[in-house]
Amino acid sequence: MSARLRRILRWALAVFFVAAGTNHFINPELYVAVIPPILPAPRALVFISGFAEIVGGMAVLLPSFRKLAGWGLVILLIAVFPANIYMAMEELKIGAQMVPPWVLWTRLPLQLVLIGWVWVACHDGKRDELRPQK
Repeated sequence: MSARLRRILRWALAVFFVAAGTNHFINPELYVAVIPPILPAPRALVFISGFAEIVGGMAVLLPSFRKLAGWGLVILLIAVFPANIYMAMEELKIGAQMVPPWVLWTRLPLQLVLIGWVWVACHDGKRDELRPQK
């Protein structure tokens, strides 16, 4: 993959995650509603995940933090996956909008697409640079 395309993917990824994370603070109730009831402190989880999205989104633009940010965003996407499953199983609304069940179920494999996007944008295929250099 060309460096130019990877740079475009990185910028788009940064905008996506910063916007999504910011929305956690603007419309927290949208996210609180989809947190499985078994998890504690849903509002706090919304703010923590929103903060992580913003920081991760910005960090992908910084070469020295890019791989760490990529790993963090992948972990975050895996961590929020139970909320996506819960949303699909319970056929929850997104805000005031009733969403067809097929859309909620289609969102689940899209999480893999997001993980792939993060990976491609943040990892250039070279040896893991998180290890100390000798």
